[in-house]
Amino acid sequence: MAEASRILHTTLIPNFSTPTHKTPCCSPRSLSHPTTSHYYSRRATTFVRCSISTAGDAARTAEAANSTIPWGCDVDSLENASALQKWLSDSGLPPQKMAIERVEVGERGLVALKNIRKGEKLLFVPPSLFITADSDWSCTEAGEVLKRNGVPDWPLLATYLISEASLMKSSRWSNYISALPRQPYSLLYWTRSELDKYLEASQIRERAIERINNVTGTYNDLRLRIFSQYPDLFPEEVFNMEAFKWSFGILFSRLVRLPSMDGRVALVPWADMLNHSYHINWLRWIHFWIMTSHQRELSLQQIGHISQVSSCCHFVIAEKDAEKEALTAVQPFSLHNAIQVFISYGKKSNGELLLSYGFVPREGTNPRDSVQLSLLLKKSDKCYKEKFEALRKHGLSASQCYPVQITGWPLELMAYAYLAVSPPSMIGKFDEMAAAASNKTTSKKDIRYPEIDEQALQFILECCESSISKYSKFIQQSGSMDLDVTSPKQLNRKLFLKQLAVDICTSERRILFRSQYILRRKLRDIRSGELKALNLFDGFRKLFK
Repeated sequence: MAEASRILHTTLIPNFSTPTHKTPCCSPRSLSHPTTSHYYSRRATTFVRCSISTAGDAARTAEAANSTIPWGCDVDSLENASALQKWLSDSGLPPQKMAIERVEVGERGLVALKNIRKGEKLLFVPPSLFITADSDWSCTEAGEVLKRNGVPDWPLLATYLISEASLMKSSRWSNYISALPRQPYSLLYWTRSELDKYLEASQIRERAIERINNVTGTYNDLRLRIFSQYPDLFPEEVFNMEAFKWSFGILFSRLVRLPSMDGRVALVPWADMLNHSYHINWLRWIHFWIMTSHQRELSLQQIGHISQVSSCCHFVIAEKDAEKEALTAVQPFSLHNAIQVFISYGKKSNGELLLSYGFVPREGTNPRDSVQLSLLLKKSDKCYKEKFEALRKHGLSASQCYPVQITGWPLELMAYAYLAVSPPSMIGKFDEMAAAASNKTTSKKDIRYPEIDEQALQFILECCESSISKYSKFIQQSGSMDLDVTSPKQLNRKLFLKQLAVDICTSERRILFRSQYILRRKLRDIRSGELKALNLFDGFRKLFK
């Protein structure tokens, strides 16, 4: 499931007042390695099994690669699937028409056990099974400390997951936690050197670094302001950086926002076992219900279809007029005559899917794929100062990235290009251009300056070709890239990361190639028109001579 915002804000936790006292101990039980069952992988191609490290330097990388948290399960394990289903049923989940099975698309997923009619209610999860910031803590003292210090929902839920996981069978959620991945596929687990090496050509690298820094900073704030003040409640051997990367990896990939519950974020067990497909528009629709508070019986008129209404969720309760945005579907799947049930994670690019879920769809299969194209205002520009001030006024900088899709680019990108190439004689238009280049404005204006169309398109083309050069260089060098590892497990991991990087670079370069073709054609048409005009002018001049 998707993130609660396009990227985690730099400051997740406000400044807390430093506690001056300690509460009685509520220490977790000693950790053991449980037998666990389920995780759904998002990737539509074969994964290389690997151990993920989080350390930033070479020494810690080797150590972290061999370490795992003592809960969760392997990505393809079905060992405890029946225990999970039984626990859910005992906890109020109605009889299900689906079960967890190994599948080709996603390693494990939910498959339908019987025929499903169009419009049939397929999934129903009572709110008592939601995990929210209001959920009861097994260690009540720990929860009270965090809430008393005003910890926001995201870090609160991350800490809650770790606390409950560390209690093993003593936690109400033990069967659910044992079904979560021991090592989520997430860029949170990439080291800085790996990001620099494998994603040097992609703008997703910057977002990954920012996200990792945010999660790391959040943990450090919690450790400094709360955990160190209450070591009996939050022992370092449990509440450490490894555990927080795990818990945030779970939240980024599974947390949903439910408008029917005042926009609260929640983990929804069982519903979050659904795999992703971008092809659901070609398949038959099914309705997907999640029970909300104060509702016992739901109808189509009451809740409508599932819809993705923000970038933070797989699915949300939507209004009836969102019917065309329904996201769930079933697709025939040849496994014991079962069909796998899919859900879309929203209109996300391959880079966003890699960032939160750790997979890249096959090239050309994601109709919503995009690449971030970087545009830079040159310091040698005679009006650099004036242009920079206009950009800054509207919340922009001298270097901006805009999403480019296979079908084209946004109006904001063209407006920025106009500003970048505009001559001093157009200084009075700088503010208008900068405003149009900002995605913070509510009214989008398709501004046009025909006199500098050619220069603006040429500017975009040069930026595009510069990015293509970086992608091509990486892809060319990736075949002979020295992986520099001796451990077979580490070798598998490096191969896995390199393949992900090649996949994302190939898909993003494909979009840039298409943009390059469109830009060259537009420029050719402009220049061809100018040539015709010049020839016509010369003809008239000779006539009058």
